Order: sequence, then structure tokens, then C-alpha cells
Amino acid sequence: MTDTLILYSNPMSRGRIARWMLEEVGQPYQVRYLDYGAPMKAPEYRRINPMGKVPALVHGDRVVTEYAAICAYLADAFPEAGLAPKERSSYYRWLFFGAGPFEAAVIAKALGVEVPEDKRAMVGFGTIATTLDALETQLERTPYLAGEAFSAADVATGSQIGWGLRFRTIEPRPALQTYWDRISARPALQRANDADNAAMPKKEE
Repeated sequence: MTDTLILYSNPMSRGRIARWMLEEVGQPYQVRYLDYGAPMKAPEYRRINPMGKVPALVHGDRVVTEYAAICAYLADAFPEAGLAPKERSSYYRWLFFGAGPFEAAVIAKALGVEVPEDKRAMVGFGTIATTLDALETQLERTPYLAGEAFSAADVATGSQIGWGLRFRTIEPRPALQTYWDRISARPALQRANDADNAAMPKKEE
């Protein structure tokens, strides 16, 4: 595909995950930053994402929203990057585990929401400890979430692990910390972080 890749993002958003994935793919792309509030809710942008949030990826006449979907789309659109394994059961499992039960559990904890024991089946994650147990078990077996090779699942779900460790919303379990140390050393993430950090609002002195 030769259509231009355009990422709508904010340097303080999940758009950072999408930018990391774009750097891993290695294709030319543009980033258009939007401020929170009116710019994201403007009619022009809501025609791209009716939710009025970022990230959103525009690729020619195609629009993809939600960070895990963007990661999966880019892995499929540019197979030469090798970010989607041929055997995809574990890949799909952990790609969407991060965007589903794991993220929900982390957000609930960050907001101070305690799910009553008799309601845990309703929320899909049970407890945050249960989600961490699942991730820990997998990462004690394989170096990457989908197996022996780095994939888009590590960009999407690995980012959630990294943020959880950084902001202390998850336990710093050894297997998770070792895994994050491994994937956070990737040059593509360094490039993405440098670019997004440069776009962060300047603090007033």
C-alpha cells in the first residue's frame, strides 16, 4: 500500500502506543496532534472518530481507531515488518487481553473501584491479581507474549504493562519487569518516545 499513513494523537494518550507501532512498521507516516477538549470534539475530527478521542489512524480511505486495532491493522497491512506471526492463537489472545480485561482491571484500580466479590464475573477481569497471574504465567514460559518472537501484541499489551509499572498501578512482579526491560529497549520505542516527548506541553516556570 502506498497511501499516506496519518496518526491523530496526543503525546499524553494511548496514541503513544500507535506511534510505537508505526515506528516498528518502518513506513513513512504523519502525526497530527489534537488537544483534549474542543479540538477532539470538533465536527471535523468526529467525522474520523465519532468518539472524539485519540488515537485514530487514517490510511487512504481507511480509518482505524482503538490502539489494539491499530496495532493489528498495521501488522497485517505491512507483513514485511514481521509483527504478526503465522500461528496466531497466542498472538490474538494476548493482543486483545491487554485491551480487554487487563486494561479494565488497571483502570478500575487506578480509579479506586473495588468490584464486590459476588459481582466479579460481570466485569470480565475478576481481579487485577488474576490478570497479572495470567500475564506472569505466560511470560515465565516465553520471552514475548505470542511466543519466541516480538509481535504487535507486545506493542499493544506490553505498553499497558510498562505504564502500569511506571505509574505503580500494577505490582512490579519480576517476570513483568524483566519483560518490560526487554521490550522497552527497542529502538523503535525510543524513537517514538523521543518524538512524543518533544511534543509534550512545556511546563511553566
